[in-house]
Amino acid sequence: MKIVLMTSLLLSVCALATAKLPLPTEEAKGKAAEAAANAAWAGEVDTYRLCQSQDKVAAVYFAAAKAGGKETRVAAATPPCADPGAFVYAPSEAAKPIEASGAHSPATTAASPPSSKQPDAVINPDKKP
Repeated sequence: MKIVLMTSLLLSVCALATAKLPLPTEEAKGKAAEAAANAAWAGEVDTYRLCQSQDKVAAVYFAAAKAGGKETRVAAATPPCADPGAFVYAPSEAAKPIEASGAHSPATTAASPPSSKQPDAVINPDKKP
């Protein structure tokens, strides 16, 4: 009896856990994009700090080796550490479709209307037998 009760309880919890969540709002999407940009910037800052600490350790090592009279090889050429600067979030604005429905919009944003000033009769002459 306890096994059946526990099984049904676990199944009901699993059913609740798989319920569909509502779609995120535009504000939530914006916050998620900002959080992703902040995380990417934090990764760049971590890389910059790692580069600085590696340079400092290498400098201490070469100084100690030189003071001890040990022969060292020339260090490998590496690019200088790039400071990512302060975090600045600039949201990108998506290109809006030309038409409200977007049903007949071209793949790229149109710079001019697709029509010309020539009449249709000139472009597509009627071919009568």
